[in-house]
Amino acid sequence: MRFKVVVNQEQDHPVVHLTDTQTGCTAELFVFGGLLNAYHIPLDGSLFNCVDGFNSVKEAKENITTAFKSAKISPFVCRLQNGQYHYDGQSYTIRKNYLGNHALHGLIYDAVYELGTITETEEAAAITMTHQYQRNDPGYPFSYTISLHWELRPNNHLSVTTSIMHSNSNPIPYADGWHPYFTLGGPVDQYQLQFDADTQLEFDAALIPTGKKIKDERFLQKQSLENIFLDNSFELGLNGKCVLSNQHLQLDVVPDEHYPILQVYTPEHRKSIAIENLSGAPDNFNNGIGLLMLLPNKQYQFKTSYQLTKL
Repeated sequence: MRFKVVVNQEQDHPVVHLTDTQTGCTAELFVFGGLLNAYHIPLDGSLFNCVDGFNSVKEAKENITTAFKSAKISPFVCRLQNGQYHYDGQSYTIRKNYLGNHALHGLIYDAVYELGTITETEEAAAITMTHQYQRNDPGYPFSYTISLHWELRPNNHLSVTTSIMHSNSNPIPYADGWHPYFTLGGPVDQYQLQFDADTQLEFDAALIPTGKKIKDERFLQKQSLENIFLDNSFELGLNGKCVLSNQHLQLDVVPDEHYPILQVYTPEHRKSIAIENLSGAPDNFNNGIGLLMLLPNKQYQFKTSYQLTKL
């Protein structure tokens, strides 16, 4: 069989490898966090990893909140102002992780998923993993089920589909996203970035949207990232993609229409860049930008695809 799935049980939690045995392209997934920890393709006689991940599951468990590398963001994205919001006549306050005054990156970034269906064919390797959120935080007392379907196909094509369903009696507020960091080798200043957006959401000093929009056409064409520092949200065009490249490699990040917000962040170390697909804006439990109200017993899906190619 061309495509293989291998589950390694030797670390704190299982590690899954999806591999194209014909080319050597491999995606490494952690059951801890459901995250993408590595994405390798053959390059000049060895395997090149474009994900700025962790050395082990143990390291991920100890350091996931340091930079939220590859974290799943759910049920709210980025910052939630003062960790508070109002819903259905009640006020709620998140208790989990804060950065300064604001709750950060949701509630399940450190969840441990249950492994489900494994698929191995000549066309794809895939695995589904599932987690039940059980009202663990009193600031979000709405249970839901989240499933991640990771799939590797020919031509180094990797995708992840997030499925959400709940059985609460009323609709629940929700936002979804991912927080991966990518590297193409060398500093970010040697990369070019292009994406299908000409509008940026204005942030205040705490990176909370003000409600205003800024015209920003820098990235409609390839733009060098030399001396450019980003921690911004952009409105993507319909099925708009993002392309990160240097002289040797190109990474295409293609969200479906359910991820209309692109958050881009260049950390101070300049060794990688976060390219985050989001279903709505930061603090959208308060500002309503892209806020979803999930109906009971209805499945919602969000998909992002990645393709790393040698130039």
